Amino acid sequence: MTNSLVPPAGPQRTLALAQLTNSVGDGAYYVTSALYFTHVVGLAPARVGLGLTLAWAVGSLVGVPLGRLADRRGPRGTAVLLALATGLAVASFLVVRGFVPFVIAACAYASAQSGLAAARQALLAGLVSAGERTGLLAHLQSTLNAGLAVGAGLGGLALRAGTRSAYLGVFALDALSFLLCAGLLLRLPSVRGVQVRKAGGLGVLRDRPYVVVTLLNTVLLLRMPLLSLGLPLWIAERTDAPTWLVSALFVLNTGAVMAFQVRTARGITGLASATRAVRRSGWIMLAACAVFALSAGASPWVAVGALVVGAVLQVAAEMGQSAGSWQLSFDLAPADRVGEYQGFFGTGVTVARTMGPLVLTSLLLEWGTPGWLLLGGATVVASYAMGPAVRRAAGAGRETDEETDEESDAESDAAGGVNRQPALAG
Repeated sequence: MTNSLVPPAGPQRTLALAQLTNSVGDGAYYVTSALYFTHVVGLAPARVGLGLTLAWAVGSLVGVPLGRLADRRGPRGTAVLLALATGLAVASFLVVRGFVPFVIAACAYASAQSGLAAARQALLAGLVSAGERTGLLAHLQSTLNAGLAVGAGLGGLALRAGTRSAYLGVFALDALSFLLCAGLLLRLPSVRGVQVRKAGGLGVLRDRPYVVVTLLNTVLLLRMPLLSLGLPLWIAERTDAPTWLVSALFVLNTGAVMAFQVRTARGITGLASATRAVRRSGWIMLAACAVFALSAGASPWVAVGALVVGAVLQVAAEMGQSAGSWQLSFDLAPADRVGEYQGFFGTGVTVARTMGPLVLTSLLLEWGTPGWLLLGGATVVASYAMGPAVRRAAGAGRETDEETDEESDAESDAAGGVNRQPALAG
């Protein structure tokens, strides 16, 4: 892996461009969608929340079968079709005028997004060697954050204008971004579908150890709404810090991921190194929660200092946990069912988006400092439980202890088996 934020030329860079393209559109969509649906379409905020919850619930259910489809029919073609479907779903928001059409369009959008994520991961597995995947996912995460930041800026211009035309322009931009994404994905080499061995009707759900790893990762992902919901409400209601700090912390998080995610993932090359990264991130997240709690009742500038330090610790924990979980999700999946397994692993993000706001607001705003410590403690417990869960998922025939992993990584490096030049991700 290099220190460059740009992947090398070829399929790797094409995937990065595809990621950048649709993330710019998504960034603009994320900052404007709530106000569009409430102020322009005229839906009540509670109905918007209910519709989006239903949509992501449906999306989490269809991610696995769409991932299985990518395994069987080929991930490139499936990803292209799902990118087009996502763009069409976004475009349908332009003509939504009531609650039921909104729910239908939102379900189509969430389903296509979930399937696209799984198909991209299957495409990654087909084009990139196992030793390169985590590095490329780190590059793609940096690209994602860069695109979201640019898109958020464009969305901010639409919010400032506040007109119906400005909002519609954002949705048209997002739809177009997925059309461009589909065109870029079509330029990638084709990856053949595989003959998936029969696994029964439940598929990945029959693999209980992998299910446990996914559930533990979901607990670790409950911090996802922290930056967009938990901290803004905490700052406004429990501290004397200025509200502009919310924006500053968002910029800090995005910039840190862009600058350091690739470097953070550099040493993660196997199950044991990934497990160590997850475990270490648990302790860092506990420290972040403790520091965040100190901001309550402090003077404004002491609160600002505590919140900034906590945000630095939180993004360090986020990057470590992300890199470790990427490695685990691929290494523990059967080679012929990567799309299906990635579709299931990705449901953790959906569950975190759905449950995270309720968990965080209950813990932080109602419990205060004990809530912060409980959140951090739960993260440590889940991160430590990941070790035995991974060993069980890997099976008796696979070494995952730390010394064996380090030795095998060294041998692989000496033999040229681990190429540290990243390739692509989704």
